[in-house]
Amino acid sequence: MGRGDKKSKKGKISIGSYGVARKKAENKRIGGKAEQATAEEPVKKPAAKKAKAAKKTEE
Repeated sequence: MGRGDKKSKKGKISIGSYGVARKKAENKRIGGKAEQATAEEPVKKPAAKKAKAAKKTEE
């Protein structure tokens, strides 16, 4: 099981692929700001009503 073996960890590192033998690392932030931002639901602002365009009449 050397570098050419696609199923081993060493082979996956040399090829640069991920799979069962080599899982892709998930990004985990340790800071407090990222956790607080995801925990709170974003406040939705009410949509502004669009004014209807006045019709121009040609005389």
